[in-house]
Amino acid sequence: MVEKDFIGSKGIKVSGTSSWEAPSNIALVKYWGKYGNQYPQNPSLSFTLSKCVSQTSVSFTERLKAGSDFSFDFSFEGKPTPSFHPKIESFFQRIDQYVPFLKDHHLSIKSKNSFPHSSGIASSASGMSALALCILSIEKEGCPDISESFFLKKASFLARLGSGSAARSVEGPLVTWGSSESFEDSSNFYGTAINSEIHSVFKNYRDTILLIDKGQKKVSSTVGHNLMNNHLYAATRFKQAHENTALLKSILASGDLDAFVSLVESEALTLHALMMASNPYFILMHPNTLEVLNKVWDYRNTNNSALCFTLDAGANVHLLYPDSESESVIKFIKEELASYCQNGQFIEDQIGNGAKKL
Repeated sequence: MVEKDFIGSKGIKVSGTSSWEAPSNIALVKYWGKYGNQYPQNPSLSFTLSKCVSQTSVSFTERLKAGSDFSFDFSFEGKPTPSFHPKIESFFQRIDQYVPFLKDHHLSIKSKNSFPHSSGIASSASGMSALALCILSIEKEGCPDISESFFLKKASFLARLGSGSAARSVEGPLVTWGSSESFEDSSNFYGTAINSEIHSVFKNYRDTILLIDKGQKKVSSTVGHNLMNNHLYAATRFKQAHENTALLKSILASGDLDAFVSLVESEALTLHALMMASNPYFILMHPNTLEVLNKVWDYRNTNNSALCFTLDAGANVHLLYPDSESESVIKFIKEELASYCQNGQFIEDQIGNGAKKL
């Protein structure tokens, strides 16, 4: 499918409320660098999470006289939050041609997270995908013949225009985004749930998120992505991501946990190495981040464990491990790692199946 396939119908006039819950996700193969209209420079592949979710409700009413602007109000965690308006306005401008009925309606948007906002968990991914799903439900009210397959593709397509990684937060449990020879249905336009063979060990995989720093990141993801445009190692990195996507597909089928650990940790450290080699350069890891990584390596070597880490563009650490190791890993976290977390906080999560209508 191409962009023009997602251009929506004009003249849809409906009223009602749509509510969706959408999850965050954690990339195993990282997306870093974009071009054009939120297209990824390389493919990525992620675990969809289960408990770290955004719940969004959109009440829509027909405007007596449609204007050239968008009409909406927004509240977060039960409080009016005008500071979010510019980002939502920008999102609406990007999706305008694909959902042209928006300007015919007033939208009252209410959203909340199951995790702390700006905690280093991808709230933009879950938030934007939930909002996109609510908006698309409005379209489906007026166009009930929209198929489920098209609905999911277009929801991911719209979410991507709000936040690139949001393209991977519509479906689950494993999603690829970005055109790749490894997955014939992959696309730069939307995320695609992986339907190829997945070994049983990955079916209930765990992700415990260590909140090293819950503050706002010093460098936004948008700025970081843009620094890849003239990055010295950009071409090599994009080639590596394609190769790792193919390799990870094979690992997910075979259940080779040693190979999984090696690839996932290498991807995480490569992401941060790219930041440190950018111009201007920056470091998002904190001293406590490094302490945790070294303790994870020690624990794995001592206990013959498959515990590994991955990182987003921030200081927090995602610990990934098989369900069979849950008891021992949680004990290790409480006894040895929680002290490196801000206020001792961490979030226990696991692989999930994607968004759901509320």
